[in-house]
Amino acid sequence: MDLDDDAPPDLVDVSQLPASELDTPAQSRVPITLVTGYLGAGKTTLLNYILTEKHGKKIAVIMNGSSSSPPSLETGGQEVTEWMEVGNGCICCSVKDSGVMAIESLMERRGTFDYILLETTGLADPGNIAPVFWVDDNLGSSIYLDGIVTLVDAKNILHLLDEPTAEETVSSHDEGSAQSHTHSGPVLSMAHMQISHADVIILNKVDLVTPEELEKVRERICAINNVAKIHVTDHSKTPQIEGVVLDLHAYEHLASLDFGEKGHSHIDPAISTIAITTSPIPSAKVSLVDAWLRSVLWDATLPTAASGTESHPTDFDIHRLKGILVTNDGSNKIIQAVRDVFEIRDAESGPTDEPKTQCKIVLIGRGLGPDAQAWQQSFEAFVGLNS
Repeated sequence: MDLDDDAPPDLVDVSQLPASELDTPAQSRVPITLVTGYLGAGKTTLLNYILTEKHGKKIAVIMNGSSSSPPSLETGGQEVTEWMEVGNGCICCSVKDSGVMAIESLMERRGTFDYILLETTGLADPGNIAPVFWVDDNLGSSIYLDGIVTLVDAKNILHLLDEPTAEETVSSHDEGSAQSHTHSGPVLSMAHMQISHADVIILNKVDLVTPEELEKVRERICAINNVAKIHVTDHSKTPQIEGVVLDLHAYEHLASLDFGEKGHSHIDPAISTIAITTSPIPSAKVSLVDAWLRSVLWDATLPTAASGTESHPTDFDIHRLKGILVTNDGSNKIIQAVRDVFEIRDAESGPTDEPKTQCKIVLIGRGLGPDAQAWQQSFEAFVGLNS
């Protein structure tokens, strides 16, 4: 019997499980991956595929209720989530709008899963969702953002980028930025936003395009986001799940990323990528890096010194920023930011990690300008690397 790719997997009421299986405490924070992408890109198909594959993980999947997913309950305008078992030790629910309530409900069952996947709506801006995990004290202490995965429809993405409808167009107000300035210039679509925030891009439905068309799509995606890893697939069936949707470790490959090769030869008119690379910094200067990030992300100013002197027009917005700070005492720190919310934390080194020899910060956003040196010089001057 043929199965509908978008049909939800068979469900079992999780309330029938023994209490001992629901109350097992977790010992560490649980990773969460946001799965985003435009309407019809294949998000629900991907999640159903993951839930039926053998991957050795107990995954909690939160599907958007507007798609073909397990039913949600709604009473008197209040959202009620219903968790169901789907096999492989995984559980699943659907939500009508925000996934935050579902995550809070899910954490009451902490210990019965070791990974969370959250599907957004097709017109959702991931930049409005990801910061919740940092600013919500309760969620921040129990989960962490492992990465953002964006599905792209290879057949239709160029049209969505070049000729968005009114509802697909993102204004400066919609960007959710803390800055009050207005933007002018090329049209920014929701497809731009979803690609620019991604750590991983799954280029789906490649069976519907020619090799030449696929190459044009690849070039356009790289013009928007040079940093994201791209995986090509059809029918949302990825050759592997780890490293594509699960266990992304989105910052481990930054050190080896060669911007001399990936560069800026094809710049999208709306969004571009800038990289700042320096030698290791004294650990005492990490606080200055923090101050520089606050100036750039909160005030949209590009200072030239710790006094805050501004040397760059403020008509820019940073959608995503991530980086590795290598200090001269041999320790590493990770920077990650979505819009104006950021964190600097100690890197978790593994037994196979190669020593990092450079600091690298990558910025993806609107209006960053063609001159990457302006950003390099601002960072070095502010942190005092020229003295």
